[in-house]
Amino acid sequence: MYRDLVWKISTPDPVLFLTFDDGPVPEVTPQVLSILKAYNAKATFFCIGDNVNKHPEIYKDILKEGHTVGNHSYNHLNGWKTKNPVYFRNVMKCSEKVESKLFRPPYGKITRSQSAKLKRNFSIIMWDVLSGDFDSEITKEKCLKNVIQSAQNGSIIVFHDSIKAADKMLFALPEALKYFSEKGFSFRALTPDYLPE
Repeated sequence: MYRDLVWKISTPDPVLFLTFDDGPVPEVTPQVLSILKAYNAKATFFCIGDNVNKHPEIYKDILKEGHTVGNHSYNHLNGWKTKNPVYFRNVMKCSEKVESKLFRPPYGKITRSQSAKLKRNFSIIMWDVLSGDFDSEITKEKCLKNVIQSAQNGSIIVFHDSIKAADKMLFALPEALKYFSEKGFSFRALTPDYLPE
């Protein structure tokens, strides 16, 4: 495991960091923004550059609502299967659309040499709670259970604002927000204040 990447935020406070990968898409992202707003929750959206290029207005809405954004490469490349020069060019192409010092590798797959280079310009954000909303083998109830059973102070939780994950995510997200709100948790966006130097 790459211990030098950010897997969780060290905090004694009841704070959770919701993250959404693979958007923005018009079929899903606006619904996510609406659910977050209902719970006064802030989140971080790891955007695919090509989707930002296609849907710039939704991207602007994310920022307007006070959420933060991160780079998720331009074409959702798998670092384990992509040569470094191609990978780096794709990440930098995304940077032209997504202004952020946060990066999350698609599929969570990144090589040592890729992370070493990207760490010069980005905080590489991983997670400690994976909802599994993208997994066709699990139910929406299991997706919710994954989050409720695993999240604790400072957890970084992964959902996806993608068409593929929409059914499970749109069920689990409001239920998780309700559950943790009732337990006194707040939901914050990843900002430099929370990240290691």
